[in-house]
Amino acid sequence: MFSVRVISSVPTYLDEVDMTHSSLQHAPSDLSSPDLTKTLKSYLESLDTSFWIYPVSGTWKLGTFPFPSELSNTPLIYVPAVLPETFGDPNFKKTYGVKLAYYAGAMANAIASERLVITMGKAGLLASFGAGGCSPNRIENAIHEIQKALPKGPYAFNLLNSPNEPSLERRAVELYLKYGVPVIEASAYLDITYPLALYRLSGLSRTPDGKVRISNHIIAKVSRKEVASRFLSPAPADLVSQLLSEGKISEEQAQLASLVPMADDITVEADSGGHTDNRPLVGLIPTMLALRDEYQAKYHYETPVHIGAAGGISTPQSVLAAFMMGAAYVVTGSVNQSCVESGASEHTRNLLAQADMADVAMAPAADMFEMGVKVQVLKRGTMFANRASKLYELYSRYPCWEEVPQQERTRLETTVFKRTFEEIWQDTEKFFAERDPRQLERAQQDPHHKMALVFRWYLGLSSRWSNTGEKGREMDYQIWCGPAMGTFNDWVRGTYLEKPENRHVVDVALHLMKGAAYLARVRLAEIQGINIPHPLKKYVPETPLV
Repeated sequence: MFSVRVISSVPTYLDEVDMTHSSLQHAPSDLSSPDLTKTLKSYLESLDTSFWIYPVSGTWKLGTFPFPSELSNTPLIYVPAVLPETFGDPNFKKTYGVKLAYYAGAMANAIASERLVITMGKAGLLASFGAGGCSPNRIENAIHEIQKALPKGPYAFNLLNSPNEPSLERRAVELYLKYGVPVIEASAYLDITYPLALYRLSGLSRTPDGKVRISNHIIAKVSRKEVASRFLSPAPADLVSQLLSEGKISEEQAQLASLVPMADDITVEADSGGHTDNRPLVGLIPTMLALRDEYQAKYHYETPVHIGAAGGISTPQSVLAAFMMGAAYVVTGSVNQSCVESGASEHTRNLLAQADMADVAMAPAADMFEMGVKVQVLKRGTMFANRASKLYELYSRYPCWEEVPQQERTRLETTVFKRTFEEIWQDTEKFFAERDPRQLERAQQDPHHKMALVFRWYLGLSSRWSNTGEKGREMDYQIWCGPAMGTFNDWVRGTYLEKPENRHVVDVALHLMKGAAYLARVRLAEIQGINIPHPLKKYVPETPLV
């Protein structure tokens, strides 16, 4: 066994240090003695302290600055200080006034709740309110509550693309402009829309020194290059002209439109909960970074678009991997839904805390049902994925409800809907009479669309049942979830975070970022030839950080 000796402080520094691998070829091979492991653990956990590891007479020794001058020719391994604050792009943190290059992404139907956003904001961290699927009144109330608690931010509001109900997107933007919401997270977009361009361009102005001031920031969630290209480009000229002709923007704003991209940041969304293409993050990040560089060379923006990482971010290893690939920031989703501040019910949070990586499935999306778009959901403890897929199969096969076989109709009304088709249609009529009357006009002329609206009744309510904990509907809960949830559960198993009642969004965020910093120091030691003992190669969340 090798012993360990901690070097005491000496008021001199090394001028020359030989750190080549060849100089360490005769050094001890590992640091596996109990005493040395304990001391090394202490050093590694002191994230703000740099230290040296060096061999002397068959023994590893550890030390910090200042270093004894008599060891100037000793081969050394240097482990620098790495803090959670050092990860990511400083511009991202400056733009949003946050402490860490990290934010909690939106989860629709206010699963990313007011409480979640406010809790994160008070800790100096960004979170996006899950406005998707919420009524304008619900969004307006959320704006009031969040702005009262966080008058100076940070906070963001989601803007969900609604191709089947464009009025919802327009009304949300009207509210964001009315109340001066400074940041929106644009999700599920296929192209730049009128409301999105209105929000962006309405916030452009000149600074006294002639630079472009951006007051309305957009973080775009994308997973496809063609969509990313639209957000990396200035606003489409036809939309700029339309907005100008309608008096929605000024001449100056129309001129400034060509100088800025549609988004300040692009969150690259890999295999995630909700809307997802199930793509691998290790392939998406390099592709999107290269695409960003291509557009930056073309347009020469004053501030290049930041590329962040989402989907699969649920452990210190995945956080570190994202930053090492060049991500400017990281975004979490599924793991926050299992926290006490989320808008999910206790029953749903308990199901999420038991999930494994394979406990997910793809199912039809309520907002883009007719287009065949799918979302990733939890399949453990619920039959939603199978039932929703059956609805889309029937919609694709039959032109109207009346042509669906009687046996199938009876089964759906008794076991899935638990109401008759006509009873649901009556509620659907009342709903869309206030929300979007044009849907009813179309349904009167097209029975296929009528069937779609009734099926969307089930898809829409299933996520609300999950949030409210609707009794008797547990098998119909739609719980958006990615495989990252299972990975998180594996990581925290055996710790206080295993229990969902102990999961708090800020604490989870700090552990993920602190763990990434810890693992970065481990990896830096390993690539210099040190064999780190296995117990020290993982970061364990032992106690709450808040």
